[in-house]
Amino acid sequence: MSVLEIEDLGVTFSTETGDVPAVRDVSLHVRPGETLALVGESGSGKSTVALAAMGLLPGNARVSGRISVDGTPIVGADDRELSGLRGRTVSMVFQEPATALDPLTRVGAQIAEVVRNHRQVSRAEAARAAVDLLRRVGIPEPEHRASAFPFQLSGGQRQRVVIAMAIANSPGLLIADEPTTALDVTVQAEILDLLRALAADSGTGVLLVTHNMGVVADFADRVAVMLEGEVVETGTVEDVLLRPSHEYTRRLLAAVPRLAVDEPRGAGTAGEDPQEPEGSTSVVELRDVSVHFGRGRRTVRALQNVSLSVRPGETVGLVGESGSGKSTAARVALGLLRPDSGSVALFGNDLGRTRGRARRSLLSGVGVVLQDPVASLDARMSVTECVAEPLRVHRRGMTAVQRRERVAEVLELVRLPRGLAGRGPRELSGGQRQRVSLARALVLEPRLLVADEPTSALDVSVQRTVLEVIAELQGELGFACLFVSHDLAVVQEFAQRVVVMRAGSVEEEGPTMTTLLRPETEYTRRLIAAVPVPDPVLQRRRRVSLGLEASA
Repeated sequence: MSVLEIEDLGVTFSTETGDVPAVRDVSLHVRPGETLALVGESGSGKSTVALAAMGLLPGNARVSGRISVDGTPIVGADDRELSGLRGRTVSMVFQEPATALDPLTRVGAQIAEVVRNHRQVSRAEAARAAVDLLRRVGIPEPEHRASAFPFQLSGGQRQRVVIAMAIANSPGLLIADEPTTALDVTVQAEILDLLRALAADSGTGVLLVTHNMGVVADFADRVAVMLEGEVVETGTVEDVLLRPSHEYTRRLLAAVPRLAVDEPRGAGTAGEDPQEPEGSTSVVELRDVSVHFGRGRRTVRALQNVSLSVRPGETVGLVGESGSGKSTAARVALGLLRPDSGSVALFGNDLGRTRGRARRSLLSGVGVVLQDPVASLDARMSVTECVAEPLRVHRRGMTAVQRRERVAEVLELVRLPRGLAGRGPRELSGGQRQRVSLARALVLEPRLLVADEPTSALDVSVQRTVLEVIAELQGELGFACLFVSHDLAVVQEFAQRVVVMRAGSVEEEGPTMTTLLRPETEYTRRLIAAVPVPDPVLQRRRRVSLGLEASA
């Protein structure tokens, strides 16, 4: 018997401009203890299917077909019936735990509330159950952490709290919608191990919605591939990832960046490092930089004696776990943070000693692309206005006509059609918004581009397009790039050198292929080992070799 049965599901949204079909004729099932991965690009209908299974579609959705969870019909059920199912029979883990948790309520109380909603227990019993659940999901000092607020926990700990809430009443079905997208590779590996253990121990079926093919290879039993609202291919994880039958699946897999650490040393150019770029003067250089936040006992060391540099035309990958100091180092390079000690040289000038107009002129040579383009672009502005804003600030002598011409040139460079110039950021797809951010960063023809997790929230094909655009423009314009990322496969493809950070210090650095193929430190080896590869057979062998599971 399946814990989830979907037959001929259709979902259509009624909008002001007419009906929009989102899902057509989708049939799926999930058995107890099994993980079904639902993959596809943004807009393919994955999340719509997941929300339909929870009965959480908005009021403008028309649903046809049949959905049953543990034998209980979902389509046509009233709010009372659905409320009784959610949290008890079926639970959901969302991509961003910060939006799933109440920031003003202690995490123990939030878990206890879920327990009391479906069990006749006292407040004291629910509080003890919350502590036990925190212990079960691997939160250290659960008695102490139960009294913490969400903002006092790390991203990985918040995701564990969300999982504790989801499993509080031992549901038969767990729906996980991109549960590891915002996490670094080591925390991602821990969360996947936790979900794997829960499925094995309690027989919970898992519907995993993701665009990360490495996660699919590491965690799923079967895969369903969606394209424009339809399932175009289903099968075992080995069949779909290693022997795909549909052309779309093959294109999707071809776009996945692959870590070369598991490939033979003699294959292709693996293990070979490119020649160092010309030019001895660094575009940006941090020398023995230290940054501390807070005072007294609450002082937190963010950076400690960090030295790194980026040469002209070079891309340096800055990698490490969350909290390692990557983004802090990038903010220092951008002049957004003044170090407590050490110095920052930008284009050969001491940034700490530069003031006023000279400092603004210096910083105008730096472009920035951030992880979330929605937060970095003004929703009230059009695409043209967003891209032109740096010109209005730093090129005051330009006329309106000259600004429009320059914006049109840059939009063409980043492969955006001119027809999008008048739209707002929220009218664009995720990949289009990120290319608008890139155009804005390049409109002043910077000598240095700082990219902080620019592709982590994008699906693989859009990620591939954005990275290709950056690489092509770097070749044409010759800017240097400081690339901050937790995706080692992307860094391996994109960067000539890599700097590995740990707890605010530089753990290891060197040419990318040398460092990732032959790491010198145990920390770097663990970081690389935590990256799942999109090959289920190879990933299973890696887990055995790392002692993560018994050899079959």
